[in-house]
Amino acid sequence: MQTYREIQGKQKKGIRLALLASVVMVMLVLQACGNNTASTKGASSAGGNNTAEAAGSEPASKVPAVLNFGYIGSNKLNVPGGAEGWGFYKGIIQEELKKYGITEVKLTGFPNGPDQTESLISGRLDFGSLGDTPAIIAYASGAKTRLISQSSAHTVGYLIGKKDGPKTVKDLQGKTIAIQKGSFMHRYVVGLLKQEGVTGYKLVHMLIPDATAALARGDVDATTNVGIPALKLIDQGYTHLDDASSHPDLLGSSATVVSEDYLAKFPDFPKVWNEAREKALADLKQHEDEYYQFLAEINDTTPELAKQVNPISDIKDTAFTEEGTKLLEGTKNFLVEEKLAKKDFNISDWQLQ
Repeated sequence: MQTYREIQGKQKKGIRLALLASVVMVMLVLQACGNNTASTKGASSAGGNNTAEAAGSEPASKVPAVLNFGYIGSNKLNVPGGAEGWGFYKGIIQEELKKYGITEVKLTGFPNGPDQTESLISGRLDFGSLGDTPAIIAYASGAKTRLISQSSAHTVGYLIGKKDGPKTVKDLQGKTIAIQKGSFMHRYVVGLLKQEGVTGYKLVHMLIPDATAALARGDVDATTNVGIPALKLIDQGYTHLDDASSHPDLLGSSATVVSEDYLAKFPDFPKVWNEAREKALADLKQHEDEYYQFLAEINDTTPELAKQVNPISDIKDTAFTEEGTKLLEGTKNFLVEEKLAKKDFNISDWQLQ
């Protein structure tokens, strides 16, 4: 029979073994937990890297949901012409911009370029398309903009005389001409009169509707105009004195500019915009008849006249062309020489290629 001491010794030995086993179990559990924690941390770290990469590769993280775009003109569809207008009209551009978190595009039409650049400078617009002359004048005056594309380099300005008034450009010696100050038509008419040796004339700033009314009353001797409105005036018996199609160096071009403030929020915007515009242009070329019908609607004319004034062949399929850049250089140099632009600058410093 076991003594009390033997029994007590065996019990203590069992307790020690049980405690040892418990310690081992606890250590194993802690080790497992440590491994799991390490795995979780690794997964979290990997997930964090993916999130950072996604945020870094997805500009939408800092891009405002609303994009404000300005253009020249006014129509019931509230869109411009060209590939941009077609893209907005068909929803092609909106769909592309949604990929970057832009859920709404607000379009605003302006009567002229200087008014649009004022809105861009003040921050009411993020970007816009306008004539090259007001865009250059604004940049030369210190506007914080960058040029991201030229969708057209064949904008024709017209010089139209009043009925029973001047018959030639030289007849404008000492006469009064209505212009939109700071527009590409301003640059066209000043350049034209200089080439023709006409002096002593007076330029008065008027928006096209006011200038047209003044021409009808005989308050001005001539006015500048563009596109279908110009052809309508000629059809009504007003004198076609000249147009820029005879002076390639005086043609206008479009300029799409974006504010530097917006670029800070969306650095990839120029690339995104130009790719979206190119998709719209590709679609436009597949629906030419529908496009001219669209132009007729926004310009209140016929598809035939829209085709004559704004042929698809005038739309550039790349952001910049040698022809367009050369025209910009010539326009800039002229504006600086005439002191219409406050300072000279390199077009390449303004462009975002």
